[in-house]
Formats: sequence, structure tokens, C-alpha cells
Amino acid sequence: MKRVPLLIGVALVLCLGLAAAAFTLYNFVLGPTLSASGPITAIPVVVNTQPVAGAANTAAAAGGHVVFRLDPSASEARFTISEELRGQPNIVVGATSQIAGELAVNAGDLSTVQVGVIQINARTFATDSDRRDQAIRNFILETDRYEFITFTPTAVTGLSGSGAPGDTFTFQIAGDLTIRDITQPVVFAVTASASSPTQLAGTATATVNRADFALTIPNVPQVANVEETVTLQFDFVANES
Repeated sequence: MKRVPLLIGVALVLCLGLAAAAFTLYNFVLGPTLSASGPITAIPVVVNTQPVAGAANTAAAAGGHVVFRLDPSASEARFTISEELRGQPNIVVGATSQIAGELAVNAGDLSTVQVGVIQINARTFATDSDRRDQAIRNFILETDRYEFITFTPTAVTGLSGSGAPGDTFTFQIAGDLTIRDITQPVVFAVTASASSPTQLAGTATATVNRADFALTIPNVPQVANVEETVTLQFDFVANES
């Protein structure tokens, strides 16, 4: 007869242990997360004011750059990834307008374009599912610890000659992309144009592998076969600062 209370006690301890583990797992994946620490602001681009050797004209040779600042109210950063949801193909899109950065342009010699650090507030990414958003912030991007994703350009290629409002240019920006505490080289393909003498607009796109940034997807019921590659896209508007 003494075995019955003992078995009941063991079962109770196991149930409490499982409940505690489930609660811990829930908080780890779907618990609350910190909000953005404040409105996003641009890190000023460091403009090279030294004369440019072999510049196309006198203004370019004098380093006559104009600084443009990304406008968060008119810009958006997105990631796109494929998955199976309840057995059906599904495209997940996460987006935020909290993107900031600056670039310096000399319209007389576009080969001298300089692009500053681009920041994205990872705490503000939103998809079509609040539960997915919580999992992304808690488990995948760990946004309580790593609020910002940054892209630090190292080279701009494919630009030359001069530019005027209405002209469209395609070029590449190579740099270091940092997600959480992992940094990898990435090249963005960019299409941009001057909407006016004081405004630039365009799109930058790159594809990265999740494994390169250790972006592990949590095991979630009804979600399977999450794609390894992720498409990153910036739609930007930048105004003269």
C-alpha cells in the first residue's frame, strides 16, 4: 500500500517538472521581448575630403560630395524565406521601417560614392504572425541582446561617370553583415536613381545562407522544411541632409 503514495508523489514531481520545462521553453521561444530602445538614427558617413586622383572633373577632384540620409518613413528592410505551413508552401516576409544610414555622392564622379554603416532595428521586424515574430526575436535573432543588424560597406563597384536626376544606375556594394554576434561578407546588388537633385531612391538585394549566421529555426508544430537561403532587400529613399 505504501507504493501508491510513492508513485503518486513521483508522478506529481514529473508533472511539475514537465510543466516547468514547458513554461521555460515557452518563455525562451514565445515569451515577451524588449521594444526598440528609441527611434533609429544614422551613423554619420565619414566623407573622404581628399582630392580624388584622376577624377572626371574639377568638382570631383575637390571631393565635392553631398551627404544623403535614409528616410525611415519612406524606406523598408525586408527578409523573405520559404517554408511549409500545415503541409502547404508558404512565403514568410518580415519587414521594418527602422533602417538608418548615410551615403555621400559626388554627381560629377559617381566612382567616388561613399556608403556609411547601415543599421536595422531587429526588434521591430514584423511578419503576418505575432507568434512567429516572438520566435524570431527570442530564439532566432535574440533581439534583447542584439538590437541592431548592421551592414558595414567595404567597397562600391560598377559606378562611373556622372549622374543627373532621372538617370538609373546598377552597381554592387560589398561589405560585412553582422547578425547577432556573427559577421560575414555579403554583396548587395543595387539599382538606384536620383528622383531629384536632393533625393535618391532605389533597391538593394542580397541572398544569404542561414547556416552562415547560425540562424536556427525552432521546432514549431505545423512548420517544416524551412528554406536554407534568405533574401534580404532594402527599398530606400535618401534625402540630402
